[in-house]
Amino acid sequence: MPRSFWILIIGMIINVTASSFLWPLNTIFIHDQLGKSLSVAGLVLMANALASVIGNLIGGSLFDKIGGYKTSLAGIVITLVSSLGLTVNHEWIPYIVFLTLSGFGTGIVFPAIFAMAGTSWKEGGRKAFNAIYVAQNLGVAIGSALGGVIASISFEYIFAANTGLYLLFMLLAFFGFKGMDGETGSQTSILNEQRPLKNSAKLNALFILCIGYFLCWIGYVQWQSTIAAYTQEIGISLKQYSLLWTINGALIVLAQPIVTAAIKWFAKTLKVQLIVGMLIFIVSFSVAANANGFAGFLTAMVILTIGEMFVWPAVPAAANELAVKGKEGFYQGVVNSTATAGRMIGPLLGGFLVDIHGMDMMFSVLSVLFVVAIMTTILFDRSLRRSNDENRIISQAK
Repeated sequence: MPRSFWILIIGMIINVTASSFLWPLNTIFIHDQLGKSLSVAGLVLMANALASVIGNLIGGSLFDKIGGYKTSLAGIVITLVSSLGLTVNHEWIPYIVFLTLSGFGTGIVFPAIFAMAGTSWKEGGRKAFNAIYVAQNLGVAIGSALGGVIASISFEYIFAANTGLYLLFMLLAFFGFKGMDGETGSQTSILNEQRPLKNSAKLNALFILCIGYFLCWIGYVQWQSTIAAYTQEIGISLKQYSLLWTINGALIVLAQPIVTAAIKWFAKTLKVQLIVGMLIFIVSFSVAANANGFAGFLTAMVILTIGEMFVWPAVPAAANELAVKGKEGFYQGVVNSTATAGRMIGPLLGGFLVDIHGMDMMFSVLSVLFVVAIMTTILFDRSLRRSNDENRIISQAK
């Protein structure tokens, strides 16, 4: 692993640690501290996510034009300004404004980092994106663990800690990300080593794949919105809820060798890896639907974590394989905006279902969405096979 890639990993850890101080607690803060309904909280998170979608697409395109260094710095500065604003004033209207601005800034950063992962360690393949994914979740583990403790003292300290870490991230990026752009547009994917596929076929495959990715995120984000609020209602403490996310991040880091070995054993392709992960998601939400205490939600979270270890790193890796030369940033922007769109729609949909029909209806709807996601994943590569008579779309796991 190149030294520059290690700097990228450290940057991702700091970035996600900063955001993890706040994002697991957004719904709780809006609902409990500001006194708004779950539906209203969903609308606020939707605005944050919509801004992030726009940032994802802009960030991906900027990477292809000006490189990852300038793109990431632009996004970090915007995020730092919004974090400082939240620290100074987090009343209702300013909270909406600064949280939305933060979504735009972080949206610019993420596709730049993922694209730099592909260009700064070209021979890493799937391992590069898996390393970035592990770094993300190490940040989740650290941030959520500290965030729950700090929030139990005062939410005021959460906003200050968030700002301090983004300042540290900006300094690291300013001095450490130089020279990581590589030759944008020069990456060679495994698919391109064979007879070139039509760009439209690759884009169609990416968009179909992202439909399932989008639906999975709608389900996953309920843990940060409706399920978060529900755990408070049934007597699970804020510290216990934050502990769930700490376990999520820690398990991803510690269990990575075991899951990697399992994927090599029976999930030979990224498609199989995705389908297995989505099936595990269904099991997790079935357990959560029947949980009535901390132990039940802890079990569901452990299962959920295993599922996401299959799904989340596989999609950006597939996008990297599909990307045509000079469009690596754009493809990662599409993937990141898809995930963000799921985070945008999820809280609103979940909040509406719970407010009107209750938790049972929400869990039933999520089960249907996961089944649809599996179907789109099965079908996503058909256009590629028709275009180039391909028997396989993605290389076997390294």
